[in-house]
Amino acid sequence: QLQPVESGGGLVQSGGSLQLSCSVSRGILDKYAIGWFQQAPGKEREGVSCVSISGDITKYTDAVKGRFTVSKDKPNERVYLQMSSLKPEDTGIYYCVSMYEGCVTWRTRDNWGQGTQVTVSS
Repeated sequence: QLQPVESGGGLVQSGGSLQLSCSVSRGILDKYAIGWFQQAPGKEREGVSCVSISGDITKYTDAVKGRFTVSKDKPNERVYLQMSSLKPEDTGIYYCVSMYEGCVTWRTRDNWGQGTQVTVSS
């Protein structure tokens, strides 16, 4: 199984928007939920959003709820994270990863990609 490939990060001012994209191997979206994780400077990776295999169930942390939207495009093997009303505390490296127990927990399978850097200036 190939690692996912994240893209779409960049430098944006506070209040701005970005759309992150995650490209996964063929068939992954039919087998696993996909989570988005943030690694803020000097901190551990933490889950921020998840989308279920069916796409009907999504999960967000309180910190991003109402500002971030996760979606998936099965035919093109991609998962997106639309980020709006960005804040400086959203700064970090963002990763997508296959989830071990759907979106019920934040347990992940060990197939981390390189991530994409998001920097929000105040």
